[in-house]
Amino acid sequence: MEENKELEVVENQGEVALENNANIKIADDVIAVIAGVAVAEVPGVAEMSGGFAGGISEVLSGKKNLSKGIKVESGEKETKIDVNIIVEYGTRIPDVAFEIQNKVKNAVENMTGLKVVEVNVHIQGVSTDNMDVSTKTENNN
Repeated sequence: MEENKELEVVENQGEVALENNANIKIADDVIAVIAGVAVAEVPGVAEMSGGFAGGISEVLSGKKNLSKGIKVESGEKETKIDVNIIVEYGTRIPDVAFEIQNKVKNAVENMTGLKVVEVNVHIQGVSTDNMDVSTKTENNN
């Protein structure tokens, strides 16, 4: 008779280990993509601010860079995340930042098991692309 062995996944304080003592290391890029998707869901975020390199890679690949504007520093059990965004004109910046912090923390902790100790939101600019034309003319007078 053949014995059916299944690997049991054990979660212990954010570190994921299989029954056979193999550890799983989650790459910073994976954490950055998870955080980027969470940020994209927040109303008031016009775009991510990733600098010159992030913009070039999007143009060359033709794909949207989901980790653009995200910097991750992770250890074995915890991670710190920096988010660089451009907000839409007229949104309340503290509310947008607070929502980003909550969504990123929840998404990363739920998907990776790592403890998120910091989510720093850096506002790099304000997008006026969606402003009403009447608002623009009132501001110019």
